[in-house]
Amino acid sequence: MLDGMKTLKLGVIGTGSVVREIYEHLYFRSAYSRLISVEAICDTSDDALEAFGTAWRIPVERRFRDYQTMFEAVELDAVAVNTPDSLHAEPTVAALEAGLDVVLPKPTADTVRDVHRIIETADRTKRFLGVDFHKREDPAVRAARARVAAGAFGTLQSASLHMLDRLLVADPNHTPRFFSSPDFASTNSPVSFLTSHMADAFMVITGRRPVEVRAIGYRQKLPSLAPIAVEGYDLVDTSVLFEGGVSCHIVTGWALPNTADCLTVQSGRFIFSDGMLDLWDNHYGYREITASGIENRNVQFMTFERDGMVTGYGMECPGKIIGNILKHRNGELSADELATLRSPFALGLYTTLVCECAHASLATGTHQENGAVIGRTIDARALLSEQIGAAADRYFT
Repeated sequence: MLDGMKTLKLGVIGTGSVVREIYEHLYFRSAYSRLISVEAICDTSDDALEAFGTAWRIPVERRFRDYQTMFEAVELDAVAVNTPDSLHAEPTVAALEAGLDVVLPKPTADTVRDVHRIIETADRTKRFLGVDFHKREDPAVRAARARVAAGAFGTLQSASLHMLDRLLVADPNHTPRFFSSPDFASTNSPVSFLTSHMADAFMVITGRRPVEVRAIGYRQKLPSLAPIAVEGYDLVDTSVLFEGGVSCHIVTGWALPNTADCLTVQSGRFIFSDGMLDLWDNHYGYREITASGIENRNVQFMTFERDGMVTGYGMECPGKIIGNILKHRNGELSADELATLRSPFALGLYTTLVCECAHASLATGTHQENGAVIGRTIDARALLSEQIGAAADRYFT
């Protein structure tokens, strides 16, 4: 129940593909839209500013190319930072320092050093930070977490998860281009884009921290694309040893043929001493057949309702963050609630740690003639210590 402030004055930093695909629906067409007033927008692309600003009637004088100027010119309560992963840290830290709360899409940042800096800034400024790992609100993940916590299956031993996208997600030659930047797949990887989802879901369900990480990557399909080739990974198999000797394989990639009947295919299997748990079973939602072909749509993630509203856990996760920001500003979150929401698990420190270890594994790996790269094993605690020094003890006590 929100007894104080009713509407969050929001500034949006980054108005590109992630906003077009997900967040514009949150801001203007969801059950949470009544809690949000988009006061200003910022982007380095004039085309993106023009498209978003025109579509949602943002006055020209409230469209900015520099977020610091936006902070000074417009009265805001919070910002949504929707920049590429590698550019999350600077606007997030600047917003927190300016006394604003922040909502971020996953991952928090692409390095643990930046995640730690963001967390420390949020702690020091007493501002609220929320990270949209939307699979945390996936009904399958929520149910699995509850059942595992209740001890329904015995002791967890091993798990395997996969999340695979159609090639068009990474192909800069596809029309229309999935991401506005033609170099997206060469400057990102399936690890940051997809493994982050699966690693976070695993840790949300189990509560375990990573110990060792080893990755094997494959550069076989993307470099063959024409006329624009991509020097990036088609597929990455990340093996993670978690606390308690639990092993987990996370296979992610974006080279499924575009004829696949679903944009994203995903599954997960958890094996315990006394049972087994299967999640997703490749597809769920509904299947439609039209002149364009067969399509499985994950309507639990986002459903476009007849009245124009958008529902699903893709709205629920960031929407709850918006609600928690309002509760925090109204003084309605208890100390225990704040401690949980500010924990390194909640703020994605360990998820970024898994991904950074996987990238470090590949960067020091052995290259095969067929395009495979066999990475070496990375000690997660050691990498964290190398990046943030003695502060690593805060996260592994």
